[in-house]
Amino acid sequence: MPAPVVHFEIGCQNIEKTRRFYGDLFGWEYAPGAPNMAMIGNLGPYAEKKSDGIGGHLNSLGHPPHNYVTVYVAVDDIEATLAKAAKLGGATIVPTQEVPGMGWFAWMKDVEGNCIGLWKAMSQA
Repeated sequence: MPAPVVHFEIGCQNIEKTRRFYGDLFGWEYAPGAPNMAMIGNLGPYAEKKSDGIGGHLNSLGHPPHNYVTVYVAVDDIEATLAKAAKLGGATIVPTQEVPGMGWFAWMKDVEGNCIGLWKAMSQA
């Protein structure tokens, strides 16, 4: 079965300004969370009221890259996927990181330099 896109992330420098922009533009509401991150609380399958589309979040890393958009693809094995990507001409940008209580992610680049996130939920483990 093909790996589905399950999440998106939008990078920014000013989290409050970006929250207001997308909130006003698209009606996004945000769940409580870390000060440098804004989970979109009313979008995707995990929203309190089910909605269309996938979930996502805004993120202010505090360092470059500030402006980016990436999608996360659900995979069964992040390390195996990173290794396969490298054999196909891609590369690891951010190695596997744990998101406590949720799962693991990594960032890779494809053969054109695009950043793609890989995701494995704890429920997949």
